[in-house]
Amino acid sequence: MKPITKYISYIVLPAMLAFTAACNKKLDVIPGQQISPEQIKTEDDVNGILMSAYNSMQDPNAFGERYIFLADLFASDYSADGFIYYQGTFQPYAQVNSRQVQKSGIIPEGVWRRGYVIINTANIVLANLDKVSEGNKAALAAEAKFIRAINYYELAGFYGLPYSAGNVDKNPAVPLITTAVISTADLPASKQPRATVADVYKQIIADLKEAAANLPDSYGEKKNKSRATKYAAYAFLARVYMAQGNYTEAAKAADQVIESGNYSLVPSFDAEFNNTSLSAEDIFAILQTSQSNAGTSDNGLVTFYALDQRNDVLIKTEQLDQYGPGDQRKNFYTYSSDSSSFTTSKWRDMYGTIPVVRLAEMYLTRAEANLRAGTAVGDNPLNDVNKVRSRSKATPLAAATADDVVQERRLELAFEGDSYWTVKRLQLNVGSMQYNNNRLVFPVPQREVDVNSTLVQNPGY
Repeated sequence: MKPITKYISYIVLPAMLAFTAACNKKLDVIPGQQISPEQIKTEDDVNGILMSAYNSMQDPNAFGERYIFLADLFASDYSADGFIYYQGTFQPYAQVNSRQVQKSGIIPEGVWRRGYVIINTANIVLANLDKVSEGNKAALAAEAKFIRAINYYELAGFYGLPYSAGNVDKNPAVPLITTAVISTADLPASKQPRATVADVYKQIIADLKEAAANLPDSYGEKKNKSRATKYAAYAFLARVYMAQGNYTEAAKAADQVIESGNYSLVPSFDAEFNNTSLSAEDIFAILQTSQSNAGTSDNGLVTFYALDQRNDVLIKTEQLDQYGPGDQRKNFYTYSSDSSSFTTSKWRDMYGTIPVVRLAEMYLTRAEANLRAGTAVGDNPLNDVNKVRSRSKATPLAAATADDVVQERRLELAFEGDSYWTVKRLQLNVGSMQYNNNRLVFPVPQREVDVNSTLVQNPGY
């Protein structure tokens, strides 16, 4: 069993923090320290902790890589209808590719640990709102809850059965921890059993609704979409409602984003990726720099996809065959010098911005949700789909069904982590495996089971 002090270090922000004296200073990173309550004295301190949560989400175990890459790798059976295959030698990824993840493996441990570091950072902010001025308190709380919610959404999807599997009041997801854990005195609050899928989703929706109600539309002229906004919260609400099959609310949430007027499709598909700043299409994104990024040799989306990096991902030629004549998305792939292999050009340039949710997804979500619910929220579904297709010079559709929209998601959102969630919510197979197969979720990390006897392992592990 792990010592208690080590357990705390897994769930407490590993305090690579030094609080800033002024808002415009960058957070200094001092490894090996931990936060103590006595260090949190001012509103600037609380803001510094909040900013560290954004920095933490750039980690390869979160949006810097694995939330996105593993979602596609898990949901793709290359021998059947999958579109990517891991051909590298790093065994933890090969195990995900073959659905043979080990409960003591570094991937389930890393994703779990980083997710709870981020969640606990948000909880620390919420526990210290008494140090925040009344005028800023609601927005700061909303921002922390946004961060907590989107990470709970990822963790619940990776470690528990999907909402579509039913039995949501009994199926376990992940522990629901909403109080800050900083010291041994707080340890009992962290040793929670796995909450049900229903309870975790209830918390996610409550947090995102509060975020949508209290966050600003934007952050001034720069429109810093690497921070949470009202419409980023609505965009994630749309994702959550889609996962629940609540299509009426999904259409409404996506419509809030689209009709805000804050976002627009960039003129050409390739202009949305490999940017050093945020695009007009980005609703929420991870802004990486050479000082703050997911890695340059062993981790990161570019590391795995780019031909001049590890190039560990093999893409089927059938992926390209799905694009019709004139569709510019078919050309957005990079070929090796001898044309023996190719990869997506979405993750080509190191230190580029990682779009987490963008406007094209909202158009497709509103279209599919309206078609499935029989509602008429916003524009006609056919128009929504064709806005996305026309941007890429694809031939407009004459009519659109819900299945047509799902196919458009495969074309537009490939390699962005969407496939896992689509498979789960629509109860699709991954090769011969049904969507609710135990091997299509991660095991609860053995390290966590060792220190928390209330945790129940997923079947088959």
